[in-house]
Amino acid sequence: MAVDQVEFSTEQVLSRDIPWETYMTTKLITGTGLQLLRRYDKKPENYKAQLLDDDGPAYVRVFVSILRDIFKEETVEYVLALIDEMLSANPKRARIFHDKSLTDEDIYEPFLRLLSKGSWFIQEKSCKILSLIVSGRPKDHESNGTLGSKKEIATVNDVWKGLVEWLCAQLKKPSHPSQGIPTAINCLATLLKEPVVRSSFVQVDGIKLLIPLITPASSQQSIQLLYETCLCMWLLSYYEPAIENLATSRSLPRLIDVMRGSTKEKVVRVVVLTLRNLLHKGTFGAQMVDLGLPQLVQSLKAQAWSDEDLLEALNQLEEGLKDNIKKLSSFEKYKQEALLGHLDWSPMHKDPIFWRDNITHFEEHDFQILRVLITILDTSSDSRTLAVACYDLSQFIQYHPAGRIIVNDLKAKERVMKLMNHENAEVTKSALLCIQRLFLGAKYASFLQT
Repeated sequence: MAVDQVEFSTEQVLSRDIPWETYMTTKLITGTGLQLLRRYDKKPENYKAQLLDDDGPAYVRVFVSILRDIFKEETVEYVLALIDEMLSANPKRARIFHDKSLTDEDIYEPFLRLLSKGSWFIQEKSCKILSLIVSGRPKDHESNGTLGSKKEIATVNDVWKGLVEWLCAQLKKPSHPSQGIPTAINCLATLLKEPVVRSSFVQVDGIKLLIPLITPASSQQSIQLLYETCLCMWLLSYYEPAIENLATSRSLPRLIDVMRGSTKEKVVRVVVLTLRNLLHKGTFGAQMVDLGLPQLVQSLKAQAWSDEDLLEALNQLEEGLKDNIKKLSSFEKYKQEALLGHLDWSPMHKDPIFWRDNITHFEEHDFQILRVLITILDTSSDSRTLAVACYDLSQFIQYHPAGRIIVNDLKAKERVMKLMNHENAEVTKSALLCIQRLFLGAKYASFLQT
């Protein structure tokens, strides 16, 4: 939802004079709160730092209570600017919000509420501050006395949910024309370190909102946005459900285009690290080879990079691609054999390593090779070819997690059952094994003698 407001910088907001005494007169802040504010407001940075070191939780309590009880926009903006200033100077101060003396304060609620209220300044600062505070909670937060109550955990989960919803809303329809998307990506690049945020982000189909942003950049601002978007992709590449979503998106060609067109080391590095994570997942390796990644990696290695991590990642990616090409080569041989319709007992048919390494290649082009094997059962008159085809179908059932379902869906069962009455003993033996695995499934397949 677009916010039509006059824009202010943090410095402009902090130049305002806020009538704290008036708020005390109307009982919106306490006498103690007024004393703390007088001591802190408009003072030099080093003086404020000392106050926070000495009495940080008291200042946090005052700031949070003002955001909870006072609704005047200029004052809300001012207090958010104070908190932003304090956290920008030292992000570790986020820990102050989790001090034991504040366990009775709902520290998240005011920021969560302000995400959808008022000016862009209020929304942006609330998002930034909330992200820092919730990310800075102690690691034993869920199991530490009163902090471990169900109410507190629910509040933390509410924060994750509220933040992910707001961030996705910004990516779909930014509240600010030029700052909405960069702000959302900047926060996501921090928050996606949290497993629960990765889960929420994938559940709301957030990955498809990142894909259009993965495009070669030129200006400094767009390079930073691209870097942080790729950082999000790298964090998601550690999460299996996200990898499944990435496999069905157009992310891989875009990442490779960025790698090809970028001269910024940090951008290239984070893309290389992402591709290294995806290399051995599903059919990503085969796609990378098809998209010319091995040649691109060699070209990049020849450039004078100063970043040692980047050079190491390029070497690891190159080695991984070489291994993948070897596996592809063995699958290519298998594929050619199947497409020619003449199968024989070459070692790969009974080699567990071949099936484990190549099982996902059978999914390519809508299970093309699997369909070819099933067609062979109908069309071939060669006993050896029929026996090997039945055996290979039984191997697919054993090594693919959804093998039984896929083979059944492709109507192979009836064809194999017909071959159980074949005149050739080799064919009937393979057909029987295939039917046994089809009925018993992979769980019991290892007990069957081959």
